[in-house]
Amino acid sequence: MIAAALLEAVAARVGEAPASLPAADLQRDLRAQFAGLRVVVCSDDDLPPRAQPAFGNAHCNLYYLDASAHCVTLTADAEVATGLVVGLRGEDAD
Repeated sequence: MIAAALLEAVAARVGEAPASLPAADLQRDLRAQFAGLRVVVCSDDDLPPRAQPAFGNAHCNLYYLDASAHCVTLTADAEVATGLVVGLRGEDAD
């Protein structure tokens, strides 16, 4: 389960990161900061248009990730979520 407070903390951390930080480095930073949380960072444009973010701010949208089965999928259910996809918005996605 992913708590709402964790969503806010992750989004805040993304907002604090330098805009020039490569996505791979941001992903590494988030995994270190939030130990045990599965995190994938990509451009928000890389996510399906029908996907609804669980949380968002000016820097990113956060999507629930479910890796409990054989294939990893996006989910809208915080109860089954095992991680987050961080979709970087605008200039943060470069």
